[in-house]
Amino acid sequence: MSAELISILVLVAVFVIATTRSLNMGVLSFAAAFGVGTLLAGMDEDAILAGFPGDLFVVLVGVTFLFGFARVNGTTDWLVHSALRLVGGRVVLIPWVIFGVAALMTGIGAVSPAAAAILAPVALRAARNYGIDPLLMGVLLVHGTQAGSFSMISVYGTTVNSVVAREGLAGNPTVSFLASLAVNLVVAAIAFVVLGGLRLPRTDVRAPAELEPDPTSAPTAEARTARGGHGGAGDPAPVGEVPDTGTSPGAGGADVRPGGSSRADRGGGPRLTPARATTLASLVVLVVGALVLDLDVGLTAITLGVLLSVVWRDTGRAAVTEITWSTVLLICGVLTYVSVLETMGTIDYAGEAVGSIGAPLLAALLFCYIGGIVSAFASSVGIMGALIPLAVPFLLTGAIGPVGMVTALAVSATVVDVSPFSTNGALVLANSAGFDRDLLFRRLLIYASIVVAAAPALIWLAFVVPGFG
Repeated sequence: MSAELISILVLVAVFVIATTRSLNMGVLSFAAAFGVGTLLAGMDEDAILAGFPGDLFVVLVGVTFLFGFARVNGTTDWLVHSALRLVGGRVVLIPWVIFGVAALMTGIGAVSPAAAAILAPVALRAARNYGIDPLLMGVLLVHGTQAGSFSMISVYGTTVNSVVAREGLAGNPTVSFLASLAVNLVVAAIAFVVLGGLRLPRTDVRAPAELEPDPTSAPTAEARTARGGHGGAGDPAPVGEVPDTGTSPGAGGADVRPGGSSRADRGGGPRLTPARATTLASLVVLVVGALVLDLDVGLTAITLGVLLSVVWRDTGRAAVTEITWSTVLLICGVLTYVSVLETMGTIDYAGEAVGSIGAPLLAALLFCYIGGIVSAFASSVGIMGALIPLAVPFLLTGAIGPVGMVTALAVSATVVDVSPFSTNGALVLANSAGFDRDLLFRRLLIYASIVVAAAPALIWLAFVVPGFG
């Protein structure tokens, strides 16, 4: 057996072990990089670590640090409740508010499961109070988190764009962002109609007295047990790991409840405090700086977070703990191992194997289905980080447009995160108190199966077959 084939089998083993044993895929990938690089490729430690994505590390730390500040001081909580107040009691709009807020959160830097962890308690509580189908609410929540996931300052977007740049491929971040937004919006709209969304009341309905998540709820613990003790992996968080939503110190040492609301908010919902207004302004500055002034996303986010922390020290200390270190470890570990594969020639080996199929469009469809199926059980960002480099030799033949192929791979690997075996899907289940959780699990599994079966083919038809450049 060739060294290249062994290295691919090791990569498969990393995904399987991470999924079945609830281990962080990044840790496994670093170990695999050391073992394969040393034993099979004759690489020393310097050569192995040369593939560590330092630029991406800074982006991930900076963006999640700034968003962590927003979560700790209640800015995200203010956004959610402000959006809900805008629709009043028009129940038919509530699922779309959740979709929109989720897309906004991931678009400005929240990791997908972090947005789901913040919104799931509010969304499912609204579903109970207003008589909305929990599957409908959960589906729109998850698709919302994916709709904004490929913005130029998001975790998924920066990861894919970094991989594309490292591999020397032609990329178009705008196409990837708009494609993910469009696909998830269309899928959510279809689900909304099929699951009875059009039958929801369109006139004002008296709102319940309380829509905030129960302060005693613990979605992290429930998420870990919702699937029999196994963590989800259809997202960049390691299997079984979701963001902590427990009590954190707020601005000036205030007592911040889950969701970031303080004692001062009780009775009237979150208010726009100076800390929250400044945080919102910082997020706007990050977007403008990255998209208009072409500033480095990671360094800009860290700088803004530091400036906020100088003024609100307690919140700044808590925000550091909100950095999704498990996500950083996962992405950097997988990309370091992929770098080892490139050095030892495995990427060229795999590309030639795919190219030998003789039908480029069929090979591209196969890539999309591999991404979709594996991502329903394993890490979405992990599979993107592995599949895109493996497809490089195939893409360099010119038979398939690289922009369309990268977009199709990215969207296929994330639209399936509605799976109950992913962290996002598990968070929906974990917050479904008051509903038949077993029934919801079965319905969510059926829905996810339909998405896994149909979405990659439709995405392939939309973005690969037309030959996007």
